[in-house]
Formats: sequence, structure tokens, C-alpha cells
Amino acid sequence: MIQLSEDTLRFISCHRTEDVRTLALQAGRYPLVDMPAALTQIAGWQVAREKVPTWAETEGIFYPRHLSMEQCSSEQTARYKVEVLRHCCGESVGMRFVDLTGGFGIDCAFLAALFPEATYVERQEVLCEAARHNFPLLNLSHIRVCQADAVEFLKEMPPVDWLFLDPARRDGQGGKTVAIADCEPDVAALEELLLQKAGHVLLKLSPMLDLTQALHTLHHVHEVHVVAVNNECKELLLVLSPKTAPAVADVPVHCVNLTSHASSSLCFTRSQEQETQPLYAARPGAYLYEPNAAILKAGAFRTLSARYEVQKLHPNSHLYTSDTPVVNFPGRSFRVTACCGLGKKEVKQLLGNLRKANLTVRNFPASVAELRKRLKLQEGGDTYLFATTLSTEEKALLICERL
Repeated sequence: MIQLSEDTLRFISCHRTEDVRTLALQAGRYPLVDMPAALTQIAGWQVAREKVPTWAETEGIFYPRHLSMEQCSSEQTARYKVEVLRHCCGESVGMRFVDLTGGFGIDCAFLAALFPEATYVERQEVLCEAARHNFPLLNLSHIRVCQADAVEFLKEMPPVDWLFLDPARRDGQGGKTVAIADCEPDVAALEELLLQKAGHVLLKLSPMLDLTQALHTLHHVHEVHVVAVNNECKELLLVLSPKTAPAVADVPVHCVNLTSHASSSLCFTRSQEQETQPLYAARPGAYLYEPNAAILKAGAFRTLSARYEVQKLHPNSHLYTSDTPVVNFPGRSFRVTACCGLGKKEVKQLLGNLRKANLTVRNFPASVAELRKRLKLQEGGDTYLFATTLSTEEKALLICERL
């Protein structure tokens, strides 16, 4: 049972926007306040304010320790998972849902809202207590909270329409793991049992996981969703079903980049990617395009060229160009103002008195740090420099402005 004293609750309310390290040094001034608990709640609320604003706006939410807040999904990605379920099943997603790896409960809360019956399963008592406290505050009293081991619960549970798993991606020493077999629980070993118990399974895996390896490790993948937020790859979602799965090369891969003002998406299959012949530019055109992180992760390089009628600068550079602007390109778009080779005289003439720029390297034999030192440039400003290799194998430096 979660209980905090009135003094502690008052302290949290009055100081929740302040720096927790500074507050910790002032603990002696507040003898009636449970300072460790207060600081945990303040730090949690500060994370939630950015990551899960709906929860931060709800009075009385109880926040766990920092690691659980760090590992939990954001509201944006949780809402996207809701769309994944609707995409698979329409509005009729079914009656029963189970989250086998509940954690702080963000994903469970948003997904459970689709179902009349929902169960949250979690081994840690403190997280179960938080879930029992928080779900009713969010009008989710229908979620049943069970403190149990995911695998043992899975063995005994009745069949449901959807299962959700977000396997732990840390080893016994706290280090991060990304391979499916190294996560807990091991969903590859459990795949057949999972599909005996559910009509659909939604897996959330590490964005660092090799997608090709995942598709060959798991045998019932029907959809893949590579999810980026503000151009940072956050999640790899796999939809499994006991129905006959498509061949690995024909599994639809959805590349999604979520932002606060708009979202972009591109869907392709590996067979489409292999069959597509991209166009290559001999020289950069008037506009340059950099794909978003989800597309780069999924490897939709040829497909992107064909869909948006842009030319690749090089098979391995993953930068694109055109002579006319492309509207709604899924990534960053730039106007090319100048281009040169890497000769000292050319570079000096190109850069002039430029002292600050945003530097990116793609398929180039030097790191950003090495090239920045060589060019004597500081980070920042409104100028964007791309160091890359062209289709002629020439090394080039492109100076651009963001559109």
C-alpha cells in the first residue's frame, strides 16, 4: 500500500519543478519529510512531464525509481502501439489483453483502454503497487494487476486476443543487451507457447537489434514497425500471429518517425527493396535529403529512391538529391549552396570565413570529430556540411541550408 505523509506530499507539490540534487542537500531543513521518497517522486514527475504528459497532468500518480522511468515507453510510442493494434484488427481488437512485462505500465495503460478485460503482470512488488495505485486514477480500474513471473503466468493463463511483451534488455550486471536470446524472457524460446495463448502477440525489442536476425530468429512475424521519435530510433515492434506468416522477404516493414507536429511513414518489404533499381546522381543536385532514423535502421534505401524519385549519391552513402524540391520527404531536406572536393584550396574557398557548422559524415573515411578538427569548425549555426562519397567514388563536401 502506497502511503506518503501529508508533509511529504506537500513538499513534493511545492518543489516538484526544482533540481533534486539541490533539494537533497537541504534535507536537514525538512525533518518531517521522507526525503528519499519525495525526491523519487519529484524526479519521476519531471521525467513524466516530458515523456508521459498525460500522466504528469494527473494528480496523485506514484512514480518508481529512475531505472523504471528510463526504461518505460513514452506516451508517443505507446499511442503508436494502439494504432498498430487497430491497423491489424480494425476497431475489433478483441476482448482480452495481457501485458506480461508490465513495468511502469505506460504501454499497458494505453493498450488496455482498447479492451474490456486487461491484465498487467509484473514480478516487482513496488511496480505492482504503483500500478494498483495509478490505474484507477487514469480511469483504468478494469486492469487486473498480478504480481507474478511472466513465464509462469503464461503457462497457466487462459487464451487471450492480444499479448504484449517488452523483454528486459539488461544483464545481471545492469549492462544493456540487444540479442533476443539475451533478453528476459527469451521470446524466441517462448514463441510457440505465446502463440498457443494469443491470437496476436506484440513484441517491443531493442532498436539496436539486427532486424534481419530477428526475422530469422522468430518464425511467425507478420509485421515489423521501426519507430523513431524526433529522428531517434526508439523501438522495434514485431507483430506475431499463429496464422501462416509471410516469407521473411515479404514481411511488411513500417518505418515511422513521430514528432510533436507531424509524423512520416514508409512501408516496404525486403523483396521490394532488392528488386528496386535506384537512380544514381553523377553530381549533387540543387537539393539534398537525409532519410530519418527509422528508414536508415530498416534499410529502405532503394525503395526510398524510387518512391520519392530522388537519386542516390552513392550505393553506400544513403544521401539523396534532386534538382527540384521533394515535398514531405521522410527525413531532413536541404538546399545545396555549394559543393567541392577535399583539396585544401577548394575547401578554403568553399568555407571562407565560416567558423561554425553542423557537420555530418556519410560513407566517408573520417569521423565527425576528425573532420571538424581538420576544418577548424565549431558545432552549431545555420550552416550544414555533409562529407560523403559520390557515385564516381570522389570524396566531396556539400554546404547546405536547412529547408
